[in-house]
Amino acid sequence: MPRLLEKLPAGRTLEFLHKVIDGICGRAYPRYQDYGNVWSLSEWMEVLKETTRYFKTAVGKNMSDEEAAQQIVELNSDYQEAITKCLKGRKEEIRNALVENVHAISSAQLQDFDWQLKLALSSDKISMLQMPLLNLDLDVRENGEIKPISIEMNKEELQNLINALEAANKVTFTDVIFSS
Repeated sequence: MPRLLEKLPAGRTLEFLHKVIDGICGRAYPRYQDYGNVWSLSEWMEVLKETTRYFKTAVGKNMSDEEAAQQIVELNSDYQEAITKCLKGRKEEIRNALVENVHAISSAQLQDFDWQLKLALSSDKISMLQMPLLNLDLDVRENGEIKPISIEMNKEELQNLINALEAANKVTFTDVIFSS
């Protein structure tokens, strides 16, 4: 977190931090008009972005109090204390907002799946094909309604699907959160 936060008078720090958390939670972020006498516009954008990132990262990565404190060690102890107080007091509220943001990406949920492996022996163009094919049937619930989806894939397409699912599995909770 940038030391720019220290330009803010200590008496206004808690108010600013709580407004940043309000913004994360879907309410109004602090306004530049209220802090224009403290920071230039570019400084304002940086301090707002970095403060927001700090809270999202600390909660999204489920950092311990020590890990979270380590991220702001360069700040004056009064500012560290204010940030820690806000983080501890509103951690659950921030977590709920982050989960809500991730959930809003898509309301579709996989309910069930079934698969069959088939061997295509020939086609209208090739008499000896012997190509394995996978039939994948998905039952997806979206807006309370179950939609059946059927997919037929050859070996290459299946490998591409597996690679994409493995890559998606590696994406962490915070990666999704920071993209919003």
